[in-house]
Amino acid sequence: MRVMKGVPVLVIALAGMAAGCHTNTVDKAAFRTSIDNYYSGKQDCLWSAPVKFPVQVDTSNDEQTKGYDALTDSGLLTRKAAEKNRFLIGSKQVNVYDLSDKGRTTWVPDQTQPGYGNFCFGHLEATSIDGYTPTQPNQARYSVTYHVGLTDIPDWANSTEIKTAFPKIASDNNGQRAVTANLVKSENGWQVENVQPAQGTPGS
Repeated sequence: MRVMKGVPVLVIALAGMAAGCHTNTVDKAAFRTSIDNYYSGKQDCLWSAPVKFPVQVDTSNDEQTKGYDALTDSGLLTRKAAEKNRFLIGSKQVNVYDLSDKGRTTWVPDQTQPGYGNFCFGHLEATSIDGYTPTQPNQARYSVTYHVGLTDIPDWANSTEIKTAFPKIASDNNGQRAVTANLVKSENGWQVENVQPAQGTPGS
């Protein structure tokens, strides 16, 4: 009788443990969906700030001209030589770069600054969820570490010359960049609060 009486107690205890584990289970897929939704409206672009064309660049400034020249060779910009007069010290040779017809179809205008814009090459997405740590006792907020890669890369951004001139494209596309985001639980599921480079991988 003691054994028979103990069976229901054991079953109830196991059921309670299972229920507790289910309650505390973290859905990594839900984290990933939230992160991808966050990035879906944010394009990855060549320059950290919008630029305005036409632009003049000193021909001796290789660091600046290599990016514009790569875009010119890809058909997104035009280039013409010019001479810029300098007060009292003569003149210097410059290249004047402007958007080509092809470039205008790819150019993403900045809605807050007329005439300014950027060349964008897709958006980021989470390639893996590496770790997560609750930052509130009720587990309504998590710090999530993950890796990102690029999706929807246009053909012009896939050339070796462009990737050499703009290493950001290659680094964002290789899936090696780790990021940490704070996610908060809402009525509509997990929402990304902020994103920063990962300083370490929290344990899961």
